[in-house]
Amino acid sequence: MRMEFTDWRAWLNGILSEFNCQTGTLHASDSSGETLKLVAQVGVPAFLHDKITTIPFGKGIAGAAAATREPVELCNLQQDLGGVARPDARQTGVAGALAVPVFSKDGSRVVGTLGVGMMEPHDFTDAEKARLTEIAETVAPWLEKLGTPA
Repeated sequence: MRMEFTDWRAWLNGILSEFNCQTGTLHASDSSGETLKLVAQVGVPAFLHDKITTIPFGKGIAGAAAATREPVELCNLQQDLGGVARPDARQTGVAGALAVPVFSKDGSRVVGTLGVGMMEPHDFTDAEKARLTEIAETVAPWLEKLGTPA
């Protein structure tokens, strides 16, 4: 079955509903493979939009997921003691957060990240991490195209 993604916000809203989350982001890797560029967001306060538009690999939750090539979870972003969350992230009011990398078809490159967050502290289960990763796989072909140099 062929799918076309034309309304990224609607797609994200469906994911947020499934996970009972209030915020979501989708980032695509740029052609350098070192920076994430925002494709869509839902629920992120307007005063933070500039801060999430471009994220270096390794910075913040999305950047950490891209750099480590693994899901990155924070049970309570408001009390992040490991230093993964960027300082401004606390201003979102989000507590539980999960970001997963999105891989190229051959698995060799990170082509983006998909992240969700909820206002309450939450330990995401292995099943939830696997499900978000599965959803991320469905969007990989489109993110791969977005990150391809012209």
